[in-house]
Amino acid sequence: MEDKVKEILMNLFELEFVDETCSQETCEKWDSMGQLNLVVELETEFDITLEPEEIGEMKSYGDIIRILQAKIQ
Repeated sequence: MEDKVKEILMNLFELEFVDETCSQETCEKWDSMGQLNLVVELETEFDITLEPEEIGEMKSYGDIIRILQAKIQ
C-alpha cells in the first residue's frame, strides 16, 4: 500500500521521489485541486470512499497512510 501511495503522489504532483516529509507544505503542486485529484486516485486505486473529515485530514504522506490503514482493515 505504501509503495502505491508513493507512486500516486509522484505521478500526480510530478515528484522525483516521495518520503515521509511529503506534505502540502513541502509539495508546491499539492493545492486544493491537487487534493481533489489525490482523493479520486486513492478512492479508485484502493476501492474505498473517503469521508469529508478524512479528506480534510490528508495533509501529508503520513496522514494518507494512517487513514488508508484504518479504512482497509
